[in-house]
Amino acid sequence: MNIRSLTRGDGVVIGAAVLLFIASFLDIYSFDGAPDSAEIPSLWGSGPVVLGVVLAGIIGAALVIVARALPQPRKVAGLDLGQFGVAFTVFAAWSALGNIFDPAGAFDGDGGLTDDLGAGTGLILALIATLVMAAAAIATPLVPALKGTLIPASRPAAPQPYGGQPQGGYGYPGAQQQPYGGQPGQPGQPGQPGQPAPSFGGQPQPGQPQPQPQAPQPQQAQAQPAGDFSPFWFAVPVPRPLFAEDGSPTPIAELAPGTWYLAVEQRGANLVAQTQDGRRGVLQDTSGIQRG
Repeated sequence: MNIRSLTRGDGVVIGAAVLLFIASFLDIYSFDGAPDSAEIPSLWGSGPVVLGVVLAGIIGAALVIVARALPQPRKVAGLDLGQFGVAFTVFAAWSALGNIFDPAGAFDGDGGLTDDLGAGTGLILALIATLVMAAAAIATPLVPALKGTLIPASRPAAPQPYGGQPQGGYGYPGAQQQPYGGQPGQPGQPGQPGQPAPSFGGQPQPGQPQPQPQAPQPQQAQAQPAGDFSPFWFAVPVPRPLFAEDGSPTPIAELAPGTWYLAVEQRGANLVAQTQDGRRGVLQDTSGIQRG
């Protein structure tokens, strides 16, 4: 499970589940004129409320979060776990709404026994929590603001080889890049060891060896074909499927936010990416990726 694949909408679902759990310990009823010493049961004192509201909402939130954190979607009876979780949250909100309108349930109200009976603080908070939970579970795949990563990706430190010199691989986070067309250690450049510095005005001093004209060095970039691709590290803003290189429509993996992947090849607008376990595939949606 990768918790970095959780979105802001999942964070709202988690917060609503915590609020629902807290509300389950509060009063289920409210009585007008009841003394402070009156013992009013909590939501756990009603079996229908516990099963239809509290447990259904918490189970639904857990299924939504687990389905998002799994690297591969799990299906039960042909449906994803996330779809089951959304259904549970909607059912919990519907049950909470019914208990708000009729908190006494099938209790016999003859004789005016239930005239002063209303929904308690716990039941009202449970309705709010389940409504927020169901709305977030449904809207997360649809609203871009809720698709954002809950835990931002941390930039990995570049590994240092023996001697403390930074790695020169292009694109790796933290690597130092060579200037365009530069030749490291090229002789004849001012400031190099063993090369005398010219005097003011650029004229050599008497006794100094005259610099010999050198043939122009071909730039390093000219030795490579135009449009040459260099591997680089990247992260995706939202979960995106990785398809097989043979063009199969079935995803072989899912790239999760908060994890760095290596782009090894470019095919038009697509990238060939490599996962941590060595699998390679084609990333078709490259919009908004973060380069390392």
